Amino acid sequence: MSCKSRDEVLELAKSKLDELIKLTSDLIKIPSENPIGSQRDVIDFVKNYLSEAGIPCEEVGCNPDFPCVVAKIGKDEGFSVILNGHVDVVPAGDRAQWEFEPFSGEITDKCILGRGTSDMKAGVAGVLFAMKILAESGAELNGNIRLHIVSDEESGGQFGTKWLCANGYADNADACLVAEPTGHNTIEIGQKGRVDLVLKSYGKSAHGSLAGFKGENAILKLIKVLENINMLREIEGCYKESQAQALINSKLIADQKNGAGTGDVIDHVSANVGMIKGGTRPNMVPDYCEVTVDLRLPIGVGAKEIEDCVKKVIEKSGVTGVEYELDFQTFGNYTEIDAPIVEAIKKHAEALWKDEVLPAYQWASSDARDYRVKDIPTIQYGPSNTVGIHSYNETVDIEDVKNAGQIYLLSLCDLMGIAD
Repeated sequence: MSCKSRDEVLELAKSKLDELIKLTSDLIKIPSENPIGSQRDVIDFVKNYLSEAGIPCEEVGCNPDFPCVVAKIGKDEGFSVILNGHVDVVPAGDRAQWEFEPFSGEITDKCILGRGTSDMKAGVAGVLFAMKILAESGAELNGNIRLHIVSDEESGGQFGTKWLCANGYADNADACLVAEPTGHNTIEIGQKGRVDLVLKSYGKSAHGSLAGFKGENAILKLIKVLENINMLREIEGCYKESQAQALINSKLIADQKNGAGTGDVIDHVSANVGMIKGGTRPNMVPDYCEVTVDLRLPIGVGAKEIEDCVKKVIEKSGVTGVEYELDFQTFGNYTEIDAPIVEAIKKHAEALWKDEVLPAYQWASSDARDYRVKDIPTIQYGPSNTVGIHSYNETVDIEDVKNAGQIYLLSLCDLMGIAD
């Protein structure tokens, strides 16, 4: 068929929304746990779906255990949009903790049930559906839409989005939509960076019965250093005037989702002492201890500022024999609030939900960073129920899935020049 206007494309989509719900359920029924499972079946399913929709696709990647699927519709010139999603899910864990079978994909009157419903197979279904509808509609695209489906986001992304960006698959893109879960009233337009801080202390071994009289306890040394770790949390981000509203939105959302008083997590460094290793036996004074601290960096905070503060933390502790390593994985990154991809999603989400939708920064990180490193305006927007993500009894609302699919489609129509 051939649809000439956005309204015609939308009517086609509305007539097939039940297919979107079934697609989500079908994806859930395919176990794709990472790192304990296989991604082969779900990747093959995506390839078959695209092929049946008449959309040429290709399996690419550098690790056969974590393949990617890429596809494109439209013409080479004009506006270029990337749609990104991951099909791997975190392990379901203890089945006894679930109120339903985690890979049932059961559809109730209001929800779809199962591991990955919110994170993020509903989002993947939404972008696949939107791409299929546009291809089926025959509408003329003033540009192209590229699809990036990856299978290792939950394990860091080195074989997925990061690899795709490093190997030219994101070149010359004008925008990117990552269908990660946000809920209907938030558009993620920026996120914090991440660095692993490893502190190492060296002491002198002795018999445990002589502790305090002989030897030098490496664990106690690091305890003194960790007493000052809050110095890192005093570091604030640096924002431009154009980021003021997004920062206000972000603090508001953080307070709402995490509890009153947590808004400062957005524009301050966070420091989580996550791992500590030290000692050999309880009857020996430990001569070595190592601590790993997960630091999340707000926008505008650089390497030198962090390193200078780490040195001050150690100095203030008053101990010697302490070393550190900093592994900077990414820095804070963002998309301007008035970027076309932000404005398109915001306009259609507000029109459909009849609710204000806030562009905001995220306190964690995701694959969006890899596109932003390439200066591609990138957002996250996807259906979700927060309860159950990376936990038990994960679900997603059917209304949220249907609306997300339509919002993606309408936004792509705007960006591809498909008029009313």
